[in-house]
Amino acid sequence: MIFVTTGTALPFDRMIKIVDAWAQERGRNDVFAQIGIGGWKPQYLQFADLLHPSEFAERVRTATVVISHAGIGTILSALHYEKPILVIPKLASLGEHRNEHQTATARRMMEMGNVNVAFDDDQLRQRLDRLDELQSIGRIGPFASESLLGGLRSFIHDV
Repeated sequence: MIFVTTGTALPFDRMIKIVDAWAQERGRNDVFAQIGIGGWKPQYLQFADLLHPSEFAERVRTATVVISHAGIGTILSALHYEKPILVIPKLASLGEHRNEHQTATARRMMEMGNVNVAFDDDQLRQRLDRLDELQSIGRIGPFASESLLGGLRSFIHDV
């Protein structure tokens, strides 16, 4: 199952329309999307507006790949369950978000080797056709690393 999510804050119609068209063109009936409230309704995909957090976690856990906006919560969930993830940032310039922080997140996570990124619609279409090539980077733990915690403790004590 391919799990697609737009996050819960704002719909991401641009991504959903592309994935819906791709799934129809390729005859893929193994795609499920969480589209957000008020979003465009897919014509071909199975979908729900919102999922309960436990159902969301189960969808990520059982997915073969996750396709998502560049929300850090979804990225961390995919990494926790050791799932390959393809992200496309929501763009403020297109009215999809309040600023361009998702582009910065996607760029940084890509540099770290944690995510696969499509920065525009054409790249998304190309990468959808190569989903089977995506690899997981390995599992991350549910808690911050000891080095991060130590750095935070030092910072707090120095303030």
